[in-house]
Amino acid sequence: MFIETETTPNPATLKFLPGREVMPASTREFTNEEDAAASPLAEGLFSLGDVTGVFFGRDFVAVTAGPGVEWSSLKPQVVAMLLDHFVSNAPLFHAGSASAIAVPGEEEDHRGHAAEDEDIVAQIIEILETRVRPAVANDGGDVAYRGFREGVVYLAMQGACSGCPSSAATLKNGIESLIRHYVPEVSEVRAA
Repeated sequence: MFIETETTPNPATLKFLPGREVMPASTREFTNEEDAAASPLAEGLFSLGDVTGVFFGRDFVAVTAGPGVEWSSLKPQVVAMLLDHFVSNAPLFHAGSASAIAVPGEEEDHRGHAAEDEDIVAQIIEILETRVRPAVANDGGDVAYRGFREGVVYLAMQGACSGCPSSAATLKNGIESLIRHYVPEVSEVRAA
């Protein structure tokens, strides 16, 4: 097995491609050791000491290094851990644990929208699924829909996109422009 690596727009994050499916559906982000306890792989990566974030995409694992960490020393450790995990066909999550389920906090939940906005929300979600998420996944991240209210779309940037120096520009100049082009009822896109 060979694991390829790719840089991302976030210099602190590298994208690792094991050449096989990582998550069959959806994505999962771990931003601390407590969250990582749900996954043997994420837990192992955090145990390296220099890892501050792990993100599972459909066919990749994005790993974020802490401030001042040199990838030249961390990358071989991450690759070795990923190889061990995928060659042994170890489970991605601990069996029988509900901790693999991520539920947004109340402060992040902006799903409330008026019934008359159902068509608008459906259009927004279709654009996110078909145009935005595939492009963001190429950079080792994801974008999660968090709601639509009074012309404002709320999105959460995840993986390499979370904390990336260019994520604000991506959100405003890229995603907002695209959604506003196709859905004129949208006036703004905000990070949730």
